[in-house]
Amino acid sequence: MLSIALAGKPNAGKSTFYQAATMAEVDVGNYPFTTIDANRGVTHVRTDCPCLDLQQRCGNERCHDGKRYVPVELLDVAGLVPGAHEGRGLGNQFLDELSNADVILHVVDAAGATDEEGEPVEVGEHDPLSDLDFIETELDLWLASIVDRNWESVERASRSPDFDLDEALVDLLSGVGASELDVSRALRELDHPEDPLQWADDHREALAEDIRQRTKPIVVVANKADIAPEENLQRLREAADAVVPATADGELALRKAAEGGVIEYDPGDADFEIVGDVSEQQQRGLERIREVMAEWGGTGIQEALDYAVYDLLDHITVYPVQDATHWTDGQGNVLPDAFLLPSGSTPTDLAYAVHSDIGDGYLHAVDAREDMRISDEQALEEGDVIKVVSTAN
Repeated sequence: MLSIALAGKPNAGKSTFYQAATMAEVDVGNYPFTTIDANRGVTHVRTDCPCLDLQQRCGNERCHDGKRYVPVELLDVAGLVPGAHEGRGLGNQFLDELSNADVILHVVDAAGATDEEGEPVEVGEHDPLSDLDFIETELDLWLASIVDRNWESVERASRSPDFDLDEALVDLLSGVGASELDVSRALRELDHPEDPLQWADDHREALAEDIRQRTKPIVVVANKADIAPEENLQRLREAADAVVPATADGELALRKAAEGGVIEYDPGDADFEIVGDVSEQQQRGLERIREVMAEWGGTGIQEALDYAVYDLLDHITVYPVQDATHWTDGQGNVLPDAFLLPSGSTPTDLAYAVHSDIGDGYLHAVDAREDMRISDEQALEEGDVIKVVSTAN
């Protein structure tokens, strides 16, 4: 399962985002370090279900009338403050928890209502742009400290006649999510000595920054967009490559209202319908959320998750089935499973994603939409429905 981590300074709204996205009960408070221990839960990315091409919807519990929700892990950890890589606040604990995250959502208080330490201030008093760089800087310095602490082992290994720098760095960096490809590409990009004994601090810091960019891409979530000054949102969007305006409070209110039968709303919808009795105060609150949704096309919470997985990580959703005619599994369930795979994945990759035994016994695959056998090397596409034929079936 892909892992998405929420990062940011204290009191920026990470825990509210987490609660809204998972509907799990967590501590949410208007003070720094509300979160002490990391929260791990399951949220979902949203895509169109292939059942939209059938006469009837599939009935899967993760499909809401053709809106398919695919599970991913969501991690919420303690807030970062400047100097976190040196242990300030709960920095080391936070950074270590990020090791296995595939992508990071940097939750920023776009309203400027908290200072750099997460203490409440007046709306607009703090410049949210000053919060953008320090998260990346802390991540880079944290990773550089890991490289530095373990560099002696690389130097010792370099004395061996069969020493390979790529292999040594993969051993060193695999714990933070770096692959062989990440390391080889980083070394090709960087100007560095071949002999590890000649590496200086700036070489190790450059390596750490490159690896962090490859293994921990970042989406900025401009939270509290409902109360943020318009110029703050505009400046944030100009300053970062990927920015999603959002209101975690608004999303949480909608999720709870939908759970209580007050409104009809699916995560990621651009609007909602009031179907239950509401007080005047509730009506005003819901209408305020609706105004924000009309401006941004939704609350931004689902959009941030979807952008992280489908755009930044460049993944696709593929649906394995056993019956290519009816798109069912062995029990007759229509489109029972959905797998997130990197763009460019093949039927063989799908087979291994389903189960290692299916992959080991892979024979061929059938495109269920066309009812046609396809090449083992064909790149799968978003929404493909594939029958994998294997000796392990």
